[in-house]
Amino acid sequence: MRIVHLFCISCIALAISLGAPAAVPAAAFEFQTVIDKAKVLAANPYQEPAPIPKFMKELTYSEYQDIRFDPEKNLWKEAQSRFQVMLMSPGLFYGNAVAINIVDGSGTHTLPYRRSYFTFTDPELEKRIPDDLGYAGFKLTYPLQKKDEQNQFMVFAGASYFRAVGRDNSFGLSFRGAALNTGLPTGEEFPSFVEFWLVRPAPDAKTMTVYGLLDSKSMSGAYSFTITPGSTTTADVKAIIFPRTELELLGMAPLTSMFYFGENTGRPVGEWRRQVHDSDGLLIDNGATGEWLWRPIVNPKKLQMDYFQTENVRGFGLLQRNVDFHDYLDNEAHYQKRPSAWVVPKGDWGSGKVVLVELPSPDETNDNIVAFWTPSAKVTPDKPVTLEYALKVGDYSITGEKMGSAINTLVGDGSRIGGGSSAGAYRIIVDFAGGPLAKLSPETRLNASVTAQGDSEILDQYVEYVPALHCWRLSILAKPVENSPLLLRAFLLKGKETLTETWTYRLDYDNDIRVNAD
Repeated sequence: MRIVHLFCISCIALAISLGAPAAVPAAAFEFQTVIDKAKVLAANPYQEPAPIPKFMKELTYSEYQDIRFDPEKNLWKEAQSRFQVMLMSPGLFYGNAVAINIVDGSGTHTLPYRRSYFTFTDPELEKRIPDDLGYAGFKLTYPLQKKDEQNQFMVFAGASYFRAVGRDNSFGLSFRGAALNTGLPTGEEFPSFVEFWLVRPAPDAKTMTVYGLLDSKSMSGAYSFTITPGSTTTADVKAIIFPRTELELLGMAPLTSMFYFGENTGRPVGEWRRQVHDSDGLLIDNGATGEWLWRPIVNPKKLQMDYFQTENVRGFGLLQRNVDFHDYLDNEAHYQKRPSAWVVPKGDWGSGKVVLVELPSPDETNDNIVAFWTPSAKVTPDKPVTLEYALKVGDYSITGEKMGSAINTLVGDGSRIGGGSSAGAYRIIVDFAGGPLAKLSPETRLNASVTAQGDSEILDQYVEYVPALHCWRLSILAKPVENSPLLLRAFLLKGKETLTETWTYRLDYDNDIRVNAD
């Protein structure tokens, strides 16, 4: 399954201006207006969005890049607003236009398409562009780095995808309004934002509101985003889902990322880089148990799904904990700058599961990792799903975790020098640091709770302090049942006191760790 085609373009600079009058307070526009529209959509048969002309879909990547906006025409630039808007052209991966409305002091206005705001490298292509083509989406800018410089920090484009960064990040993982049947054999359904309302902020505002209307064959939805950019960019989200039919697997607050290889996997033949990924693990704060759970992600040989039961979950997200250039050595992609994303539920979400979907990928061009929350109760047309949450984007400290965390996961052959002498076993190293561990003397004696699922064996384990890394190292020698995955859980203790998050790991028998062992 290839997901990247919906949002892989992140660096196309586009801008527009309407020559609007100076900003005045926005006229009243209520979220209820969007909710009512979503209800009407759900009560009627689904209608496919009107497609763009075929030749626009057939543009090459470079041809699409050559369609640009004049940066001098950013929306709201004339008022020197902190928030400005850059519009995006349909074409290539973006096969449908979306309606974009502006809410300002004089009311609500549909944003008209004007071909003259674009520049085209190919004049013949320019001639063929329809006068009513429309826009594929938009980018929000804000002076994150310098007062007189507009920085892109949030993009809404392609199905229900949107992306965001904190001040010191480059674009990486993506977010969605909703995910439907992700990873299931029946195939995934991609809901799309079909209409937006951008509430014009005051020129000196630090927060902006965007409303979105979502639609698909199986559901419709109303969304409110209250957006605050900064070192950590935050979007306070309200979402109401109206099912048209019973939904088999509804994913709320979905996060989508890329993992090609990392420290906990083998390195592909011929690769010179040490790691290649936008995120390296899933973290869950399970409210009912108080447990923090960390799951390093992998690029599997075949699709795999893991379900983590939660009761009133207090947070989950995909993090990038490896943030040193030396972790990657890639001077072009700069994976060390990719953001972490953290979902903070508001209110009690009740019983549900955090689902992790890992898809095989032959390279780094596919976003092959998806994480989301799904309710335990059936989702049926007679009962809309209403959720509120804060979406935080920045470095991995956005979680606010106080426990010691797993900063490295290393996996090797357990039947060679440096790993062990047990055929069929794996040597697994987990380094923990931070939280209460930072206050301990290196001479402190710690122990570990290590468990294996099924009939896998824990052959050896010990904990030691590593002065060079200022961390505590858990070393495990474990042997799975033949042709079965190795499923492990572990955390560090001082006496009976738990000091760290629970590290959990899944290693399929068909992996690239022991490929040359036999």
